[in-house]
Amino acid sequence: MSLSTLPDNAPLIVCYSDNNGHGKTNLIINGGDKYFDCMLSSGAEKSWVFLALLTALFPLSSAADVDPAKLDACPGYEAHNVKTHGGRLTADLTLAGQACNVFGEDLQTLSLSVTYETKDRIHLKIIDPESERYEVPGSVFPRPDSRAIVSPHSAAIQFNYTASPFSFSILRTSTHEVLFSTASHPVIFEPQYLRLKTNLPDNANIYGLGEHTNPFHLPTDNTTLTLWSRDAFGIPVGTNLYGNHPIYFEHRTTGTHGVFFLNSNGMDIKLSNVGGTSLEYNAIGGVLDFYFLAGSESDPSAVARQYAEIAGLPAEVPYWSFGFHQCRFGYKDFVDVAGVVSKYAAANIPLETMWTDIDYMDRRRIFTVDPQYFPLDRMREIVDYLHSHDQRYILMTDPAVAYLPDDSYGAYHRGKDLDIYLKAENGSDFLGLVWPGVTVYPDWFNPRIAEYWNNEFLDFYDPETGIDIDGAWIDMNEPASFCNLPCDDPFQQAIEQSLPPPRTNPPPDPNAPIFENTPRPTLQRRDDILNPPYAINNAAGLLSSKTSFTNAVHANGLQEYNAHNLYGTMMSVATRLAMLARRPGKRPLIITRSTFAGAGAHVGKWLGDNVSLWEQYRFSIAGMLNFATIFQIPMVGSDICGFAGNTTETLCARWAMLGAFYPFMRNHNQDSSISQEFYLWDSVAQAARNAIDIRYRLLDYLYTSFHQAHIDGTPVLSPLWFKYPKDSNTFPIDLQFFYGDSVLVSPVTEENTTSVDIYLPKDTFYDFMTLAPVEGTGSMVTLSNVNFTTIPLHIRGGAILPLRVESANTTTALRKKDFEFVVAPGQNDSATGQLYVDDGELINPPRTTSINMSFKRGVLSVRGSFHYATGVKVARVRFLNVQNAPKGVTVNGRHVDDSGISYDATNKVLDVVVNLAFDRNFSVQYL
Repeated sequence: MSLSTLPDNAPLIVCYSDNNGHGKTNLIINGGDKYFDCMLSSGAEKSWVFLALLTALFPLSSAADVDPAKLDACPGYEAHNVKTHGGRLTADLTLAGQACNVFGEDLQTLSLSVTYETKDRIHLKIIDPESERYEVPGSVFPRPDSRAIVSPHSAAIQFNYTASPFSFSILRTSTHEVLFSTASHPVIFEPQYLRLKTNLPDNANIYGLGEHTNPFHLPTDNTTLTLWSRDAFGIPVGTNLYGNHPIYFEHRTTGTHGVFFLNSNGMDIKLSNVGGTSLEYNAIGGVLDFYFLAGSESDPSAVARQYAEIAGLPAEVPYWSFGFHQCRFGYKDFVDVAGVVSKYAAANIPLETMWTDIDYMDRRRIFTVDPQYFPLDRMREIVDYLHSHDQRYILMTDPAVAYLPDDSYGAYHRGKDLDIYLKAENGSDFLGLVWPGVTVYPDWFNPRIAEYWNNEFLDFYDPETGIDIDGAWIDMNEPASFCNLPCDDPFQQAIEQSLPPPRTNPPPDPNAPIFENTPRPTLQRRDDILNPPYAINNAAGLLSSKTSFTNAVHANGLQEYNAHNLYGTMMSVATRLAMLARRPGKRPLIITRSTFAGAGAHVGKWLGDNVSLWEQYRFSIAGMLNFATIFQIPMVGSDICGFAGNTTETLCARWAMLGAFYPFMRNHNQDSSISQEFYLWDSVAQAARNAIDIRYRLLDYLYTSFHQAHIDGTPVLSPLWFKYPKDSNTFPIDLQFFYGDSVLVSPVTEENTTSVDIYLPKDTFYDFMTLAPVEGTGSMVTLSNVNFTTIPLHIRGGAILPLRVESANTTTALRKKDFEFVVAPGQNDSATGQLYVDDGELINPPRTTSINMSFKRGVLSVRGSFHYATGVKVARVRFLNVQNAPKGVTVNGRHVDDSGISYDATNKVLDVVVNLAFDRNFSVQYL
C-alpha cells in the first residue's frame, strides 16, 4: 500500500535521525502524536519499525471496536451433565453453535462449578478442563476455607441457571430480586479473551472497580474501567492507575450486595446504558472466577465484612502511624531534612514522622546513602534525634536494583548470587530503566526472595550500624520502567534520560550543625503475549510500555502477562516480612503504591502522584472511600496539598484540614514544585494546628475503628449511604464522609470560598466544635463563614465518642492525656460507643482494654475488661442535648458536688467532672 492510497485518517509514520544517528519514529494519528524508538542499524531493529507500521495501519482490536450486538449474538454454551450435591453444582459447558472467534478461537468445552461456601457467599468458576490455564496463585491470594459447604435452602442468595443457551443469575432469597444475570449475554471464552456480561437496573448505584480517579458513584453511561498497573503520574481521570481491585458493591434501597472477580490479568470493565444498563468484563486471560456476596437488606457494611472474609482482614498498624507525616521528593541534603524537623517544632505543628524520598540514595541506588549529601553518620544522627523526641523516620525503598555487574554495588551482586531477578524470555535477567539507570527487578515468586530482601533490610536498616527506620515506603512497584519501547538499548536511553539524574546543588559541609540553629537485554519479538488480540484500554499504550515486558518470566514459570498486576502486592508482602524480621512481633507500617485485591491484610496505600489542583483535592475523597470502604485497605491517604505542580495557600490550608481526616496523613510533593510544608504560610500553619488538634483528640476513636476493622472488616470510613441506605439522596454523595462510625466530615471543596453546601440526612447531629444539636431534614444546608482554618464536622446522634481531653505534639505524649466521653444521644435518646486500648505496638499485645459505653434515660454505663494499664483517668463526661440544667448528678451512685458540674444552656451541654481511674466499670447519671 502506498501513501497515496492510504485513507484520510490513516496514520503517517516518519523515521528520521537525531544528532546521535539514532532513528526516531513519529506516529501521527488524527493529529495526535505517538512516539516509537526505531533503531535502523539492524534488521531486528527495523522489525520494530515494521511493528509500529502494522500497529498503526492495522490496530489491535478491543471490545469497543466490536458491535455489542455481535458479541451478544455469539452462540455461548449449553450446560450438560449437571450434577448437584448439597451446596455444590457442577456441569459441562459445550459450545452451542458456530464459533464467533472474535479475538481467538472459542473453546469448545468448559467446566462449571458453583459452591455455596457460606450462607452469604456463592463461588462460581468456569475453567478450561482440557488444559491448565493461569489462575491467581493461592500463595498470593489465599482462598477462603470452603470446606463447610452450606445448603442452598439456608443461603441468603441463590444460583439459578438456564441450560440452553447457558446463562445464570444470582437472586436474593428473601425477595427473589435478581442481583446478577447473564441472560441474553453469552459467555465468550477464548485463549486470550474472556467475556461475561450482566444486566443492571436502570440508574444502578455501582461503587468500586478500581484503582481509578472517577466519582465514587460510578457513571453507567459509557464508562470503561481498565485494570493494568501502571506508573500513572498525575492520576488522570478515566485511566488505569496503580492498583487492581475487581470488586464492586451495588446498592439498592432493597439491599446491598457485592461481586468479586478473582482475576489478575489485564481487563476492561465496561458500564453502559445502551439497550439497557449493563456491566461487562473483558479479560485477556485467566479463568472466570467469581464470588457473589449477599450483603444485607438493611446494613451496607455487611457486604464489606463478607468481602474481608475473602480478601483478608486489614492489618493493624502501630498507634504512632496515625500521627502527621512529612515528606518531599527533593530534600537536598541531611541539613535540609533536619531543618524541616526543627521548623515544624518551632511552628508548634505536631510532626510524628519524617520521611525521605530517593534523594538520600547514592546515585538513586536502593540500600545506599550518598556519602556527600546524606552521609550515614549524619543520617543516624537525625534518626537518633527523632527517636529521642518520640518521633519516627521512614525512607523510600524501590524494587528496581541498579544493574552494575562491573561495580562493587553489593545489593546487585547479592541478588545475582542468589539468582533472584526477573528473567527475560531468553533466560537472562530482564533489564528495565528506573531512577538509577539500567535495572533488574526482584522476582517475588523466587524461592530465595525472602532471604535476599530480609537480609538487605536487616543490613541497611540495622539499628546499630545502619538507618533505624520505623516504617517502610515502597514505590515504583507496578513495576515502573522509564524505558521507551522497543527498549532494545536501555543503556543508551539511560544516557539520553540522564539517569541517574545529577545533583545540581553543592554538597553540604559534612560537619554542618543540624537542629540547633534551624527555626542490555535481547530484543523481544512480537507475539500474543506482547500484543494480545484484544487490546485493553491501557493508557500507557502497549502492555509492556513503561513496565516490565509481559513475556518476562518468574522463577515458577509464570509470565508477567498474567502476574503483572500482582507485582506491587507481592513486594508489599515481602517488605512486611522483612520489617517483621527487623522488629519481631511489632506491627510494621508499610505504605505502597501498587496493590491487588487483598493487599490491605499486609500494608497501607497512598493514592499516588496527584496534582495540586482543586479537582484532585475533591477526587481524593472518592479514592479514599474506595480503598477504605470497598477494597479493605483502610490505611489510605493522598499527598496533602498535591504532589505535582505548585499548590496555593488556600488549597494547602483546605487540604491540610481534609488530610487530617485521611487515615494516613502525609504532606508530600515533587522536587520541581515549590515547598509546601505547613509552616510556610501562617494560615496553613493554623489550619494544620487546628485540624491535627482534632485528629489527635480523636485518635483513640480512630484506633478503635481500625481494631474493629481488623476483627471483622467493618469499614473505618464510609459514605453517607452506608448509614442511610434508604435515603436515595445520599447515593451519589462523595464530598462528605463518615470518619469512624459517627463523625461526619464536610470539607469546603471549592476554591476561594468560605461557604459549602452539605447534605444532612433526616437525623440528629451535633456541631463538633460547639456540641450544639442540629436537626437534619434530609436536605442541603449552606454553611457560611467557614474560614480557611476550619473544617465543618458533625457528630451523628446515637454515638458516644472517646476523646483525649487535649492534644499533644507526639502520639507518645498523647497517650498520657486523660480521656473524656462525649455522649451524643440519637432521636430515641440513646447512644452507644466503644473504646479499645493496647500498647500500640505489638501484633499480639498480652494485655488489652476493651470497653462498651451505653446511654439511656440519663444514665451512662461504662462496662468492659480493663487489662491494659493506661495510666490515665476519665477526666469528664459531656452529655449533649440536655434540655435543662440537671437537678443532680451521681457517679457510681454518689452525688457530685456542684463544683464538678457545669451546664451550657445555649448549646445544651452538661459537663461532669468524674476523674475516675480508667481501670474499672462506672456509671454516671443526671436527674
